[in-house]
Amino acid sequence: MNIMNKTVLITGANRGIGRALVEEALRKGAKRVYAGMRQPLAQSGERVTPVTLDVTNAEQIQRAVENVASLDILINNAGQTLFDDLSDRGAIERLLAVNLFGPYGVSQAFLPLLTRSQGAIVNVLSMAGLAAVPFSPAYSISKAAAFSLTQSLRALWAGRGVKVHAVLAGPVDTDMSQGLEIPKASPESVARAICDGVEKGEEDIFPDPMSESISEAWRNGVSKALERQFAGFVQQSAANVA
Repeated sequence: MNIMNKTVLITGANRGIGRALVEEALRKGAKRVYAGMRQPLAQSGERVTPVTLDVTNAEQIQRAVENVASLDILINNAGQTLFDDLSDRGAIERLLAVNLFGPYGVSQAFLPLLTRSQGAIVNVLSMAGLAAVPFSPAYSISKAAAFSLTQSLRALWAGRGVKVHAVLAGPVDTDMSQGLEIPKASPESVARAICDGVEKGEEDIFPDPMSESISEAWRNGVSKALERQFAGFVQQSAANVA
């Protein structure tokens, strides 16, 4: 999947990784970048189209579909975090609404366009989806669920010609992590690694030094082997039906 001359939709494009992804897609020669956000800001450049898109709002998702004529790459970047101790069920539900059901709803809505273009979905997730971060367990739960969604869509939609990528990021220097006094990657470097990973066809993208340190162990580990084994069941079922 080469980004040159492609049409890209990025959710959560108003700041942080999302804004950096807009700039990186333009740098790589994207023909059109739809910048989805709750309250669209003025975007520089004739190749950028702001889109009002709250990923928890079904009407806005449908309106976005109607306003996008074609799509090659969908980047589900919009996300939310908080520090909690699992004492408030409502907090878990709020994060699931954004971090799980958001990319689910947007991906389902744009599936026809992506099938037509034989395109790609990129879900911006977190290492917290692989191992829970104790001071932000609700976020970890939502990202683990979103990672499972990503693996499921990858297997189910492969037959449609749609590729599904997972971005397993470590700490990034954005508003969401401003309270953490730990080494963080810049949004620009992460956006660059994400786009490079998509162009290289990497299923699981590790876009920063912390995540990259576990990339080989993950790709050669038992969890990835199980994913491939289970995905084979989908292919077998499709072959039996045919």
